[in-house]
Amino acid sequence: MKVLRPSNGIHNRLTRHQLPLPPRRRTFLTLPQLPTQNLTASRTLKYPAPEIYAIIADVPSYSAFLPYCTESQVTAWSRPDSNGKKWPSEAKITVGFKGFQESFTSKIYCAPGSIVEAVGGGAKTGIPDSELGHYDLNTPSEKTSNDENGILTHLLTRWSVRPFPFKPPPREGSALQGTKHTVPEDRTEVTLNIEFQFSNPVYSAMSGAVADRVAGVMIEAFEKRVGDVLGGDSASERVEKNGMEGVVHRGESP
Repeated sequence: MKVLRPSNGIHNRLTRHQLPLPPRRRTFLTLPQLPTQNLTASRTLKYPAPEIYAIIADVPSYSAFLPYCTESQVTAWSRPDSNGKKWPSEAKITVGFKGFQESFTSKIYCAPGSIVEAVGGGAKTGIPDSELGHYDLNTPSEKTSNDENGILTHLLTRWSVRPFPFKPPPREGSALQGTKHTVPEDRTEVTLNIEFQFSNPVYSAMSGAVADRVAGVMIEAFEKRVGDVLGGDSASERVEKNGMEGVVHRGESP
């Protein structure tokens, strides 16, 4: 070992234990990314698709009937579509469950007549751009936000509607089976898909006991909402009463 000679003339020999130690590198525990969970539920309802879609696109009313949604306020609207109608493009949506509450500034995407999506956190829409020409997809407001210390890091809710090709069975013994007694009936298939991801495994574990029921509870609440808004009348009866098909009282967009 090399001997160091200090300036005061005293010989000091540095042993291995006296050599300065390299600084310790602090290590941090990195938690694995939690998986995205998916829930789905569907219903077939006895109303035409345009009327069902109008209720789904009425985002400000969500907090009035959807479980777990405590606030739903539209904060921005799209450009007019090809029919001159504006659709919600951004909303403040607050969800609450078991004492937890989370607010998202969510993007809203309406593909007229077929899909309504609420997209928050790190989620991204799955609707093709070709169906969203009335939205500014490349603007800074495209990015949604939530509290960086929040419960959820990803939340996407998609409502899809499509006409259901249903025909009632012919009357037994009728000589006109297959003709007058098989007039198609207006029915619509409604599907709800929910994608979500928790920021913490504790929250994820706590949701495990009830998460599978969330989509079913929400679509049941929606089914009740449809009945409350549209009533028990058939589409033809509503035309006769209102003078036009699909008259549903809605809040006006700007």
